[in-house]
Parts: sequence; C-alpha cells; structure tokens
Amino acid sequence: MGNLLELKNVSKTFGEVAAVHHVNLAIGDNEIVGLLGDNGAGKSTLVKIITGYYQPDPGGELYWRDQKIEHLTVPQARDLGIEVVYQERALADQQSLWRNIFMGRELTNRWGRLDLKAMQTETRKLMSTAMGFTSAAVTPESTVGTFSGGERQGVAITRALYFEAELVILDEPTMGLSLSETKKCLEFVTGIKAAGKAAIFIDH
Repeated sequence: MGNLLELKNVSKTFGEVAAVHHVNLAIGDNEIVGLLGDNGAGKSTLVKIITGYYQPDPGGELYWRDQKIEHLTVPQARDLGIEVVYQERALADQQSLWRNIFMGRELTNRWGRLDLKAMQTETRKLMSTAMGFTSAAVTPESTVGTFSGGERQGVAITRALYFEAELVILDEPTMGLSLSETKKCLEFVTGIKAAGKAAIFIDH
C-alpha cells in the first residue's frame, strides 16, 4: 500500500534563512504521525507547504497517493482533503455551534438560499455521535465560546471529518489545556483514526 502523503527532500528558505531543510516525511492511510520541534524549528512552515500556502524550494517533491503534485495551491490542497485545525484560530467563539460547523461551506436549498434547518439538524446528529454532547444544556444554538478547550478542539476536528478530510493537521491542539481537557482532546484525535483518516499531530 502506498502513502497518503509523502514529502521528499523538501526545503524552504527565506533569503538566507533556512526555515525547513531537506525534510523527508511520509504519512500512510489511517496513520497518526507526531511532528515535534521547538518554537522556530520550521513546523508552521512545513504545514504551509503541505497546505499549498508556500511552494518548496526547487528540488523538493510532494506526492499525494503516489502522484507527484506540482505547484500545490490552497484550494487544491483542500480539494484533496487536507485540513488544518489551528489551536487559536479554529473557531469563531461568538458564533453558534451549527454556524461554526458549516462556516464557509453552508448548506443551501434548491433555490440557493441557506438551509438553516438542515444545518441545525446535521449539527444535532453530530453532537450525539462524533462530538459526544449528551447534556440538554448544549444545543446547536449554543455559543462555542462557552465550551471548554477540549470541546472546542473536538468541534473543529468533527467539522474537518464531516467535510471528508483525508488528512487532518493538528497544530498544537493541546496548548494551554488542562490535563483533563488534553485527555478529552486526545479522544477526538483517536476518533480520526477510527474514522479511517490520517493525521499529523504537531507539538513542541
């Protein structure tokens, strides 16, 4: 079986600064891989290469399902199924749960209008399955900012999987979380593997 994603000899320089230097990385289907490094080690630069925001220096190669990808763009990476869950910017805290799930990918009816009922219904289903919200106090209209850190990360991961992400990149998802919240977040991470998808877990 081939790899889902493979980077060969990938480097990225900015002037005289080598942010990433000759990186080789392979992610298999249904595999969770840890990526560790100190602040300034180039982790964020590598994520931006994988998501098409940066182009690697000449000589670096990127493969998706064993097919070489030239000049990967952000829209192309999303179409392939590459999603990033950022620790700080994953959700809009002042918006409701259902709006966060469908933000930027809203469901519409046959007339092209937002289908609010469908989005709320789908969110309610996700609450009782993927997100594990069982309290009657939490509804699709609940404001995400009232959730704990682990719950917010779970919402972001659930959103990525709902839109059929093949590779979820978790950018330091447990930063600032308590021990109990970290445990809750890690339960969502193992849910990625249970869903048959792959992940890169970034930490320092």
